[in-house]
Amino acid sequence: MMPIDELLQYVRDYSGSDLHLVAGGVPRIRRHGSLEEVGGTERVTHEELETALAGITPEHIWKTFIERRDMDFAYALRGVGRFRTNLFYQEHGVGAVFRLIPEEVLPLKQLNLPPAVERLAHLRDGLVLVTGPTGSGKSTTLAGIVDVINQNYSRHIVTIEDPVEFVHQNKASVLSHREVGADTKSFADAIRMATREDADVLLLGELRDHETISRALDAAEMGILVFATLHTNSASSTIARIVDVFPGEQQGMVRTILAGSLAAVVSQILLPRADGRGRCAALEILLATPAVASVIRDGNTHMIDSSIQSGRSEGMQLMDDAIFELAQKHMLQDGAAHLAARDKDRFDKMAPAPGQATQTAQFNRR
Repeated sequence: MMPIDELLQYVRDYSGSDLHLVAGGVPRIRRHGSLEEVGGTERVTHEELETALAGITPEHIWKTFIERRDMDFAYALRGVGRFRTNLFYQEHGVGAVFRLIPEEVLPLKQLNLPPAVERLAHLRDGLVLVTGPTGSGKSTTLAGIVDVINQNYSRHIVTIEDPVEFVHQNKASVLSHREVGADTKSFADAIRMATREDADVLLLGELRDHETISRALDAAEMGILVFATLHTNSASSTIARIVDVFPGEQQGMVRTILAGSLAAVVSQILLPRADGRGRCAALEILLATPAVASVIRDGNTHMIDSSIQSGRSEGMQLMDDAIFELAQKHMLQDGAAHLAARDKDRFDKMAPAPGQATQTAQFNRR
């Protein structure tokens, strides 16, 4: 088979985001959201792929992979970039997915995100949740926000990830990148210790479980600015997910804590551009206001969408409104907006205005 390093170079050269390798299959890359075969390659056998993967994986990680049957780690290739790597077993043998992490953090202004997103970098404390499906650009958005903090404020920023993705160079701030498994035993342990490390800002790769969510809420309550991701698709479902993680008798208390500490929820998806040049981001944005806090505290999650609509002048927006705006400006491929819209009836009644053009959030890799 083609050497893995050459395949990773191919991902970079052809503007891909991921490399997919599975025993019994042809190497493929994900490009602008679709999987494409790597030209000039053939099906790889289990033996070929196992040998190739073992050759690039640190010995202690490979040993753990053989025992656990799946494993995450970061692989760096000089001149190409860093890759978040997942090793796994499947029906025909081993498999791996390499996600390209750009070497340079894209500035928020280059991503053309709504102004409300950049304002999150200027918060002093609170919990900011960036949510969406895998590959929706959450890490890219968070990296851009952290970069704004790093450029403008003298703070200690601690990132806790599994594995570490974007590596930031110290500017005005000092950054400590901690990798779960290598530098700390768990997300929860690292969050607990961050309070002793004089952390001003925490970036958490993912809120995976009850203990991690509890620790994140505690840190936000203590005055740390906490950024984290979740695999939810809206502001209302994000709040419901946070609360539902806790036992019933604790949910009232959690709603009160969340009402006081939540600063924002940004949910995003990527949709194919009409010109075929990558994908554009549609964002739902919920910002903390007294009205939003009251809705959360009272457990009226079903009223979150109404709160967002009422807060449009403050920078809030519903996902459907963001999708509709992109459609009206003819930025999306035919059918993409209708497929992504949550309220199909509302979309079908919309008549896009012809001849409009605009800049939009561009994520060609993530």
